[in-house]
Amino acid sequence: MGRILALGAAFALLLSGQTFAQTPDKILNASYDVSRELFVAVNGAFIPKYKADTGKDLTIDQSHAGSSKQARSILEGLEADVVTFNQVTDIDTLAKAGFVSKDWQKSFPNNASPFYSFPSFLVRAGNPKNIKNWDDLVRDDVKVIFPNPKTSGNARYTYLAALAFAKQTYGNDDAKVTAFVKKLFDNVPVFDTGGRAATTTFVERNIGDVLVTFESETRGIAKEFGADKVQGVTPPVSLLAEFPIAVVDKVADKRRSLEIATAYLSFLYTPDGQRILAENGNRVIDPTVAAAFKDQFPAVKLLKVEDVYGPWDKVQKEHFASGALLDQIYGQR
Repeated sequence: MGRILALGAAFALLLSGQTFAQTPDKILNASYDVSRELFVAVNGAFIPKYKADTGKDLTIDQSHAGSSKQARSILEGLEADVVTFNQVTDIDTLAKAGFVSKDWQKSFPNNASPFYSFPSFLVRAGNPKNIKNWDDLVRDDVKVIFPNPKTSGNARYTYLAALAFAKQTYGNDDAKVTAFVKKLFDNVPVFDTGGRAATTTFVERNIGDVLVTFESETRGIAKEFGADKVQGVTPPVSLLAEFPIAVVDKVADKRRSLEIATAYLSFLYTPDGQRILAENGNRVIDPTVAAAFKDQFPAVKLLKVEDVYGPWDKVQKEHFASGALLDQIYGQR
């Protein structure tokens, strides 16, 4: 909490009038696919605060797609000043290419992750297939919707969560673990490129029995479409999905947007920022804000990627690199 308070002081300093004397009046936030509404709300709070503190107008443009796709777009020329992703490996990709500082996780508190979620379920009203846990997703009578893990960080967490469940169920029987995940993939009738497209497939095209996506998305969609159409189901165990952020230094240095980009991301750690995150279905790290929203979030056991699979660079090599386990399973369907 001390680091957050210190960051708040730094945030106030950044918003001093002369600090932004030569900064641009527009920045771009490249984010994951299902965060549109979240950052509309964040921007709606940050922009007037920036205006009040500096007297200057600011526009924050948003770009949304699968997290991995966004990383590739930046490498190919998308001039994003900041990234708000859902997967560490995608920011690491930018860091390896020199777009982001190599020690980017030290730039903000909590390893540069101001909020978190996990893969959860959205089912049809009344839960007609009685879907409660990960093993229900591999039944012959269940069709599952989630995006393509080759392009979506959201879907990669679904893959890792399902694999973690299978590891707990089958122990060291690698053949059964792999068969479990392959059957899950076989139960997916269509792979969309991102999480929001998968939501559209499930809710508007009425395809599938269960949508697997971040809890924040299931909560938002259930609220938007109503209990007479869909309902959320929280599995008893899932995988912690920390949502990392970073300034894209290569772009920010070029555009002289470093200070405003840093202030913008720092806002996510303030009490106001944390409340907005929680109001949009995300679980937050500020203990006071988390306590205020505790009753709205069901209990769930969250496994950590590092505890199940080891460091993220090991995960990338063993699961997501070309020819790794994901390719082997995905290519078999």
